[in-house]
Amino acid sequence: MGFIVEIPGFLTATLGFAVYLMGAEINARTEVLRRFNIPEPVTGGLLASLVVLTLYLLFGMELEFDLTARDFLLVLFFAGIGLNARLSDLIAGGKPLLLLLILTLVTIVAQNLIGAAGAAAFGYPAQSGVLFGSAALIGGHGTAIAWAPEVGQVTGLEGATELGVAVATLGLVLAALVGGPIARLLIEGRDLSPNRPDEEHTIGVPDEPSDAAAKIDHLTVMRVLLYLNIAIIAGYALSEVILAAGLKLPLFVPCLIMGIVIGNLRPLLAPRAAPVSRTPSLALISEFALGAFLAMSLMSLQLWTIADLGLSIVVIMTAQTLFAVAFVIWVLFPVMGANYRAAVLAAGFGGFALGATPTAIANMTAVTKRYGPSPIAFIVLPLVSAFFVDIANAIVIQTIVNF
Repeated sequence: MGFIVEIPGFLTATLGFAVYLMGAEINARTEVLRRFNIPEPVTGGLLASLVVLTLYLLFGMELEFDLTARDFLLVLFFAGIGLNARLSDLIAGGKPLLLLLILTLVTIVAQNLIGAAGAAAFGYPAQSGVLFGSAALIGGHGTAIAWAPEVGQVTGLEGATELGVAVATLGLVLAALVGGPIARLLIEGRDLSPNRPDEEHTIGVPDEPSDAAAKIDHLTVMRVLLYLNIAIIAGYALSEVILAAGLKLPLFVPCLIMGIVIGNLRPLLAPRAAPVSRTPSLALISEFALGAFLAMSLMSLQLWTIADLGLSIVVIMTAQTLFAVAFVIWVLFPVMGANYRAAVLAAGFGGFALGATPTAIANMTAVTKRYGPSPIAFIVLPLVSAFFVDIANAIVIQTIVNF
C-alpha cells in the first residue's frame, strides 16, 4: 500500500539546487549532452524524477514537494526578462511577434486535431482530444487541470484530470529534450551565427571564456536584486489592479510588465546610474532562477501517472512530437527568417509547443550560451506565451469541447 511523504519548501529548494548542480556536473562530463544543447537542469531534473519514480515503484512512496520557492523563482525570472527588454527590441520584435502568434494559433488547432483523432482511435470521446492536445501541451499542467473537469462533464470521461496531468507531464519531458537538437541541426547545418555577436547575453554567461565574470561582483549582484525586487513589488500591485478589473493573470505577467517599465524608465530618470539591464549579473541571476525552477519542476514530476495510459499516450504523443519538430523546422524556421534568431526561436518553440515557457527559455539559453546571443528571441517568445496563448487556447478548447 502506498504512502505520501511531504517534502517541505526549504528542503525542496535545497534538493532543487543539488539536482541543478548534478545536471551541470553530468553535462560537463558528457559530450553528447553538450553537443545537443540539453540544458543542465533538464539533465539533473529528469534523473531525479527517475529516482522519485523508483521510490514509488519499489516502496509505494509518493513524494509531494512544496513548490512555493519554485514559483517565486519563476516570478523572479520573468521580472528579469522585463528588465532586459528595451523599447527598441520591442519595436523590432513587432513583426516576429505577430508571425509567432499566428504560428502558435496554427499549432493550437493542429494539436487538437491530432489529439481528437488519436482519442477517437483509442476509444476516448473525440472532445477529450484537447487533453491530448493544446490543453495539456501548449497549455501545460495548469491549463489541463483547469479544463479537465469541464471535459469530463461534457464527455462523461472518468479520470479526465489524471489524463490531462499525464499528457502534460510527458509533454514537459519531451519539450526539454527536443529544442537543443533542433537548434543544432539548423545552426550547424546552415552555418548560422548571430547578426551581432557582441550583443549582451540576456540570460546566462556564455560557455566560451570571456571577461563577463570580471564584471560580476557583490555590488552589481545587489543592485540587480534590488531592482528585481522593486519590479516584483510593483508587479504585485499591478496584479491587484488587474484582478479588481475582473481579469485573472498569472503573477509573473504583471511582474514582467513592471520589469519592462522600470528597465526602460531607469536610464531616462537616472542616465548616469550604473546599469542593471543587459548586465552579466542580471544574466547570471536570471539563469539561476530559471535553472532552479526547471530542476524543481522536473524532479517533482509524477512519472507513474503516464503508465496508466499505456499505448494510447505513446502513440498520440509520438504523433504530437513529430508534428512539433516538423512544424518548427519546415514552417516556423523559414517563416521567421531562416536566420540565427529563427533557429533560437525554433529551439524555444519546440519546448513551448510540447511543454511550458520556462522549458522553452531553458532550451534557448542552452543554445545561446554555446552559439551566441539573440536578445529579441528572449523578448518575443515570452510575450506570446505570457499574453496571448491562454486566451487563444481557451477559445479553441471551448469551441471543440462544445462542438
